[in-house]
Amino acid sequence: MNVTQITHHDLDGYGASTVVGAFLDRTAIVHVPRYADVGPVVEAELKRLGRTAEPELLIVTDLGLEDVAVKFIRSFAALNRRREAGAQHRLIVLDHHASSLDQLAADGLLPVPGGEGTLNAFDLGDPNVVVLVDGDRSATRMASEHRALYAARTIDPAAEARLAALVSAVDAVDLWRKGAPAFRGGLALDEVFWDNAVTIVPLGHPWHDRFVGEILLAVAGLLERGLSPAEIERDTGRIRSEILDAFLAEDPTDDRSLTSRMRIARVLARSRELFRPLADGTLLSFGLDAGTFQKVSDLIMETGGAQRVANVQRTGSVSFRSNNETALAAARLFRGGGHKDAAGGKLPTGSTFSLADACAQVDAILNPPAAKASSSPFAALKDWKG
Repeated sequence: MNVTQITHHDLDGYGASTVVGAFLDRTAIVHVPRYADVGPVVEAELKRLGRTAEPELLIVTDLGLEDVAVKFIRSFAALNRRREAGAQHRLIVLDHHASSLDQLAADGLLPVPGGEGTLNAFDLGDPNVVVLVDGDRSATRMASEHRALYAARTIDPAAEARLAALVSAVDAVDLWRKGAPAFRGGLALDEVFWDNAVTIVPLGHPWHDRFVGEILLAVAGLLERGLSPAEIERDTGRIRSEILDAFLAEDPTDDRSLTSRMRIARVLARSRELFRPLADGTLLSFGLDAGTFQKVSDLIMETGGAQRVANVQRTGSVSFRSNNETALAAARLFRGGGHKDAAGGKLPTGSTFSLADACAQVDAILNPPAAKASSSPFAALKDWKG
C-alpha cells in the first residue's frame, strides 16, 4: 500500500515524520512550512487520491486544522463513501493545536464523549478516517503513542530508547515546558535541526527526510547518554560528516577533505528531482537556501548542464544565475534587477507553494506559449563526474 505523510516543516513535524518512519515505510513525505499552503497541498492530494484505484494511507501530522483542513477531512470521508468496498483510502490525522478544536467545533464536529484525558477523537462516520487532537502532547509524542494505527513493524529495545529520548526532547521544547528535564536538550535538538538538517540536503531531494531523520536520531542518542547542549553542539559536525560518509560511500567523486555543504553540492547539482527544465532550457529549483543555490548553480553551469539556473522561494522571490549574461534580462521580466549573471525579481502572485507551481508561474513569464521547447538541458549532466 502506498503511504503518504503530510507534516509541518518544523522540529515537531519532522519529529513526527521520524517516528512514523521508524515503524512504516512511506512512498512520499510532504512538508508544509506555512499554514497558507495547507489548502493547496491537501486539495492536490484529494484530487490524486480520487484518481487512484488502489487504496492508500494518508497520515497528517502537526498541521493545525484550519477551515481548509477540516473541509479536506470531510471531503476525504465523502470520497470514501463513493468508492467500492475494499477500495477505501485510510486517513490518520494527529494534531495538538488548541485552535484545531475550535475550528472543528465551528465546522460542526465535536469530540466523541468519554475520551481519555486530554485526547479528543472525532467520528466522521467512516472507520477508515481517524482524527485525534491532544493539546497536552506534541505531534511527535502522538505519533509514538498511537503507532498501533499505522505501524507495520516493531523496533529493537535500543532503537526504542533512542526514539523515546527524541520524543521527550521534542515534546518539551514544542510545548515550551521549561521546567521539564528534557527542555534544555530539546533546545539543543532544535538548534541542530535548524542549523543543519534543513539546509544540507534540501527539500525535494530523495535523501532529505532520511538525512534529517538520522540527524535527529543521532542527537537523540547523545541526549539519551546525558550529554550537555555544549557537548552536543561540538559533536554535531562529526555526526553530520559520518552520516554523509555513509550516504556517499559508493560515490567515486566524493572528496572528504571538503565541508559537508561542498560535498553535498556536487550531488545536488546532478539531481533531476531538485531541478526542472523550463521551455528555454533554464533549470529551476524551489526553496533552496541562498548558499546552496549559489554553489549548486555554479556547478551545473560549470559542467554544461545549463546556461541559466533559477531558484524560487515560497515568498515569491526569484533568483537567476547565468554564464551567458542572461540572468539580468530574465530578472527584469519579474520586476527585478542585479548583475548580468546574478539577478533576482519577484513573482507577480507574491508566493508559490511547490516546485510544480513555481515552474508554471516562471515559465509563463519567461517563455510565452509561442516559445519552442529546447532539447533536454540534462543531456550534459548524465555523464557528469564532478
